[in-house]
Amino acid sequence: MSYTGNTHVGGPADVRQLPELTISKIAVGPMDNNAYLLRCVRTGEAVLIDAAAEADRLLELIGDNGLARVITTHRHRDHWGALADVAGATGARTVAHPADAPELPVSTDELVEHGDTIPVGSCTLSVIHLRGHTPGSIALRYDDPAGHTHLFTGDSLFPGGVGKTWSDADFRSLITDVETRIFDQMDDDTWVYPGHGRDTTLGAERPSLPEWHRRGW
Repeated sequence: MSYTGNTHVGGPADVRQLPELTISKIAVGPMDNNAYLLRCVRTGEAVLIDAAAEADRLLELIGDNGLARVITTHRHRDHWGALADVAGATGARTVAHPADAPELPVSTDELVEHGDTIPVGSCTLSVIHLRGHTPGSIALRYDDPAGHTHLFTGDSLFPGGVGKTWSDADFRSLITDVETRIFDQMDDDTWVYPGHGRDTTLGAERPSLPEWHRRGW
């Protein structure tokens, strides 16, 4: 069956097969978090984006083929509830932005800044720092050489708006980063994989940018 991105807690992962990368999306935990397992087709190396909850289900998804890294998109607890257990069980290196890393339950092996890259075997993820939801929130960009861009946004961009902020200054910071670092840099067919809920595309969201500015959230 073709990938839809529609998952539910307790249900199976939805798997998207790209020529060079396999993306498995699974919903876990009481806040219906998305976790994404990315595995390089050529080498078998894998990374997990957000070990959010339910370590047993994440480890079952990872299987016996190993895990190189766990990337945490930001410091909110619902995105790292299973981080210690998954990293401990797999020996995976932990990755986060330095502004959020001190809030995580385990030490961070690799600190990444805006513009850095993270390998997934022979594939590459580009780090995009999106300031506002938390100081160290990051998105991860994968450019499919045979297709379009795939963007994992944590809680910084969802269908219908940017992530939650707690002040006007934080909102202005986040909307500016999302506009200049995502919408201005990527095409409408860019597929967006958020930290909760269903997927979207930049083309579906772009017409709403003026409304987001006006409403302030």
